[in-house]
Amino acid sequence: MDTRPTHPDDQELMRLRTEFTGHRIFRAVRSDGRLGEWVATLHDPAAGVDSTVMCPTPESLRAALAEEAERAERKRAWVR
Repeated sequence: MDTRPTHPDDQELMRLRTEFTGHRIFRAVRSDGRLGEWVATLHDPAAGVDSTVMCPTPESLRAALAEEAERAERKRAWVR
């Protein structure tokens, strides 16, 4: 049995990572050592346009990444 403590945000990070596989998603660490913004860096150009997206909540990051996916699709359609 794994008894290591987990942070409450770990489950949300896993959901975001599963949903948006074209990005590396993590929590930034502030200079005081506390967790800061929710961050996504682009690894698959088909998944977004901006190389980095930062938001204050997981919900706002999810919405921003959904918009990134739409922007990437519009860009692909325009190039065709």
